[in-house]
Formats: sequence, structure tokens, C-alpha cells
Amino acid sequence: QVQLVESGGGSVQSGGSLRLSCAASGYTYSTDCMGWFRQVPGKEREGVAQIDRDGYTVYADSVKGRFTISQTNGKNTLYLRMNSLKPEDTAMYSCAASMTYLCRGSGSSLNPALYAYWGQGTQVTVSS
Repeated sequence: QVQLVESGGGSVQSGGSLRLSCAASGYTYSTDCMGWFRQVPGKEREGVAQIDRDGYTVYADSVKGRFTISQTNGKNTLYLRMNSLKPEDTAMYSCAASMTYLCRGSGSSLNPALYAYWGQGTQVTVSS
């Protein structure tokens, strides 16, 4: 199993920056992908960014050029650096771990159904 705990959320004005952290413990060496997802009440969960075990990253079009995903060498901490934040980035952000190689497929990246372990989430609110 993998345990995930997020931190770093908060309130920021439009154009501001935040860095989210996700502390991972357990069988982190078995993960194929780590990802960040976000959800707004009443809407489906959206994939934001993921990084696979080879360091290859994938981003949602809506955050390309503004967000950067990274992790420590031991995969113990996952980060999401968010710059140029917009009000539409407001959401509950969760980190997740995938234990299947399928997460690295070109047609299945950022698919939450492929992620087995989830953190409790951290709220990000961007005001205009």
C-alpha cells in the first residue's frame, strides 16, 4: 500500500503561485506513475499532471507552461509548482499513485481510474 498526504494549498490572488507537496510512504518503489488531480464540486475529477517512473511528465492542456510536476529521487515527495494561477484553477487538489504500467500509455495518461491510492486533498482557491 501507499499512503499519501498533501499540503501547501491555500488562497492566492490571480497571477500568484503556490507549491503543493505530497508526502508518500509505503511501497512507493512499486509505483508506475504519480499524479496530481483536481476536482470542483459537481464536476468530474480532472487530471492535472503526472510523472512516471522514468521521469516522463504529462500535463493537461489547461496547465501547460504554468504548472510543473516533480518528485524527489526516492519518490518520497511529489510536488506541483503552480504559477500564473487563474480563478479557474480553484479546486481540491489530490495526489495519487498508480501501480499499473497502463498509466504510461499515450491514450491513458491522467486517467484517474488507473490510480489506486489517493491522498485526502488540499484546497486551492484563486481569487480574481
